[in-house]
Amino acid sequence: MRSTVQTGVRGLHIFTGRADSRSSALRIAHEVYEAARAAAEAGTEVPHGRPDGWGARGYRPGWELDWPAATAARWVNPYRWTKPSNFEL
Repeated sequence: MRSTVQTGVRGLHIFTGRADSRSSALRIAHEVYEAARAAAEAGTEVPHGRPDGWGARGYRPGWELDWPAATAARWVNPYRWTKPSNFEL
């Protein structure tokens, strides 16, 4: 994503949820983002959850997502307590 207010300022936006393919994940993320944007622009509450578990927590005006550069992959929580290890106990 990039700032539409400050030239050269970029960021990263992460969507999470279950999908049966990468293309489905990108499509659903786009739907969730558009719903959040529409709600924010209408002055209503951002929808927090869909039946499939996807949802938004907010919307930041002044930022534009770069959908052609978007990717999807399995997310691994780096802070989970059951990390795979390279050594035996």
